[in-house]
Amino acid sequence: MKSDVEELMPRLLPVETGESDDLNPNEPPRNPQEYLRQVQLEASLCPDVVVAQIDPKKLRKNKQTVNASVTGCHAAPEGLSPSLGWQRQQISNFSEIRQSINKHRRHWSSQSLDDNVIMPKLNDEEGWKKFCLGERVYLNCPPPDKEDSDLGLDYTKMGFSPFLSIVSRLNQATISAVLEYLINWFEEREFVPQLGRWLYALLACLEKPLLPESHSLIRQLARRCSEVRASLRAWRMRDCQLST
Repeated sequence: MKSDVEELMPRLLPVETGESDDLNPNEPPRNPQEYLRQVQLEASLCPDVVVAQIDPKKLRKNKQTVNASVTGCHAAPEGLSPSLGWQRQQISNFSEIRQSINKHRRHWSSQSLDDNVIMPKLNDEEGWKKFCLGERVYLNCPPPDKEDSDLGLDYTKMGFSPFLSIVSRLNQATISAVLEYLINWFEEREFVPQLGRWLYALLACLEKPLLPESHSLIRQLARRCSEVRASLRAWRMRDCQLST
């Protein structure tokens, strides 16, 4: 057995072999040679194979649990709490979308963009808000009249949708930055459909393992969404009072 170990682990330092009787392991070595001989002696006393004695009962008792709650989130009002089946369905759909994006990312990133699609630079926070949400939402303008909407889509005013040909071009640094820009915007303003589409698309493009910054952004978004959900109760009670 020892010869096999010596073949697999050849000696790097030549050590003179000598009588071990004159070597006292309880005393500090007097020179480098005695130190190396002492290390050899200690290694020879160690067993080749060590088996840990593990009590299986302790493993069954100490089961790990994951706490998915987010500090600071408001509880769902009565009647607005999603069912477990609905949550599982959303998780399944989101997982399928993530896998599809990762699988076809190279294909979609090679697709040509329209001439009017000019993505802002990484640090252009205001530019990304206008790009994703549109100038109307960014400037808090009233919705367009029907006559204006019949003229066709103006992505500059209405915002670009998170097409796969667009989000597939974004690296992880850009995805995290744009996600932070939009979540910070959502902290002070109401929810709009353009925001929801972009948040969902950016979250689906995040690669695992998530960075600590991404975890923080997701917690921030969860707290803000819980605030919006809690406010729906007040709106519902007000509507009931007006209808009576």
